[in-house]
Amino acid sequence: MKITRRHFVKLAGIAGLVGVTDILTGCTNKTTTTQIQQNTAEAERIPPDSKAKVYFSKKIDAEHIIKLYEKINADITGRVAIKVHTGEPNAPNILPPALVQKFQSRIPDSVIVETNTLYEGARSTTKKHRKTLKINGWIFCDVDILDEDGDIAFPVSKGFYLNEVYMGSHLNHYDSLVVLTHFKGHSMAGFGGALKNIAMGCASSQHGKKQLHGLENFGDWVGESTLMELLADGGKAICDHFGKQMAFINVLQRLSIDCDCAGTGAAAPELPDIGILASNDIVAVEQASVDMIYHFPDGRKNSLIERIESRQGLRQLTAITEHKLGTPHYELIEID
Repeated sequence: MKITRRHFVKLAGIAGLVGVTDILTGCTNKTTTTQIQQNTAEAERIPPDSKAKVYFSKKIDAEHIIKLYEKINADITGRVAIKVHTGEPNAPNILPPALVQKFQSRIPDSVIVETNTLYEGARSTTKKHRKTLKINGWIFCDVDILDEDGDIAFPVSKGFYLNEVYMGSHLNHYDSLVVLTHFKGHSMAGFGGALKNIAMGCASSQHGKKQLHGLENFGDWVGESTLMELLADGGKAICDHFGKQMAFINVLQRLSIDCDCAGTGAAAPELPDIGILASNDIVAVEQASVDMIYHFPDGRKNSLIERIESRQGLRQLTAITEHKLGTPHYELIEID
């Protein structure tokens, strides 16, 4: 089956309708908001030594990304892959390449890594992908397209559905992985954070991404909670592979309800920029990012929350917690 970006969008629309149906039958906005509130209350009762450290800055610039990274980079050694979503041509909300350049230049022996897309488009082949990288300004360092030379199976220990996930073969060339993520909404996953960046973002274009969309193991498209669990399986494969040699940075700016894979068609952000979050714990940094959205003080958060909940995106958080990739309980440490 030839898969186009248009086909993806159509499927995402169907997923959204299913999500709305669930809301009408009892999975209400109030229920999931209450869940976030309960998680926050529970975290407040846990001793600080039992919490993950999440560093936060309201200022979004290279200086503060570097400051936060220096709090979490103790185990980053050897050859370093920096996973960034580089976006479709002229995508309006991607992390600014100039900002990433200043950050990347401070990490010895590092390159940006990406993979080709499953859907047909401007990044579906290495040749087209490299053209798109130039259009978007990713020209200041090497960009390693991980599946340019095929893929390799990474094992998944006690996965929800998968025993292995096929990742771009070049990922085996790196000792450490720095996950620099533009946190935003997503048409199928509800939100795209660090988990989606490493799971779908490192999976090979035809094999691994089909696994994570359910096309290989189920034979058809999956949505909602099953998709989140497949993403968690992919994330577990990556986290088990790199172990402690990982660092996670989520940048909460240009908070569109759409992913950077939507290109120029991405919805304009309604929320203002919030800041940068960084941790060695993927669960904690994702939970903190979602909490920042839910605790925003006015209704400008509503569209993004509706996007997350209509796709059962919060299942990403519970799934990676069940996979024991970290803890949702964190201490937030603000850095000026």
